[in-house]
Amino acid sequence: MKHFRKELWFNTKHRREFINITRQVQQCITDSKVAHGFVLVNAMHITASVFINDDESGLHADFERFLEKLAPEKPYDQYDHNGYEDNADAHIKRTIMGREVVCAITDGQLDFGPWEQIFYGEFDGKRKKRVLVKVIGE
Repeated sequence: MKHFRKELWFNTKHRREFINITRQVQQCITDSKVAHGFVLVNAMHITASVFINDDESGLHADFERFLEKLAPEKPYDQYDHNGYEDNADAHIKRTIMGREVVCAITDGQLDFGPWEQIFYGEFDGKRKKRVLVKVIGE
């Protein structure tokens, strides 16, 4: 069995962003030389997410509005967590959007349905964070 590990690093310009990382993940699969197996992609920070969905700007705006309704950033004092930090909303948003995805690899390619793409979701950005990509298979 082969295995491959790589970290993808991000430093977003905004507090919240959605970044399509499908090409970077596919490049990791290509570099791994795994033809059949699985890839794990997970955010290694508690205020960031990895998820699969459509790469459509209207949908991303819908995600943003939905998440702000469930866990608004402000006022900061609405959260017990916000004492030293002001990111309780980011922790909640990450929990909603998920930590990781596991995807099948077939013939060296992500085995996706139509429109599926992998995204990095940042909810407390403007600093360097990473995503782990772990490929396992034959």
